[in-house]
Amino acid sequence: MNNIIKELKNHAPFTIFGALTGIVVMLLFYKLPQETAYNIFYTLHPVHVFLSALVTSSIYILYSGKNCKIWKLILIGYIGSVGIATLSDSIIPFIGETLLNLPNKGIHLGFIEKYWLVNPLAFLGIAIAYIKPKTKFPHAGHVLLSTWASLFHIIMALGATINIFLAVSIFAFLFISVLLPCCLSDIIFPLLFVKDKG
Repeated sequence: MNNIIKELKNHAPFTIFGALTGIVVMLLFYKLPQETAYNIFYTLHPVHVFLSALVTSSIYILYSGKNCKIWKLILIGYIGSVGIATLSDSIIPFIGETLLNLPNKGIHLGFIEKYWLVNPLAFLGIAIAYIKPKTKFPHAGHVLLSTWASLFHIIMALGATINIFLAVSIFAFLFISVLLPCCLSDIIFPLLFVKDKG
């Protein structure tokens, strides 16, 4: 529990910064055609999965030490990245699109729609973490990519219209879709599998 609290405090600035950049990106790009937003989503989402796998696996390795088991690392790295990145980038934005009744709402599950791209990147992130675990810089990148991937999922559904109510609502869904899953994926999820050394 102490490790979870410590990691959440260390990563909070990245999460706040990521949410703020999401608003700026939304104001600049909300009129993009749906197809362009789709292509941007499928650039950001796979990279998000890669960074998520790298950080989730790294946290598990760093806190497990000699107790790190490869099969467990692969499961934690894959579920913690693909599962939680899908929640963050696709499922929570889709719930927001549905509740806001956006005209072009739809759910895009990268590990199925672009399985040949998303799944190998998750395994690459796990492999790199095994060789050289890193957490802070990849987490900053992960938060930004998660914010922007979630945002472009929503932009696909917008229909090139926005008002203050929509902007505030989208910010709320962005904040939820990034803060909860990213901290869950990078920090809480891998630490649940670490045995207390005390």
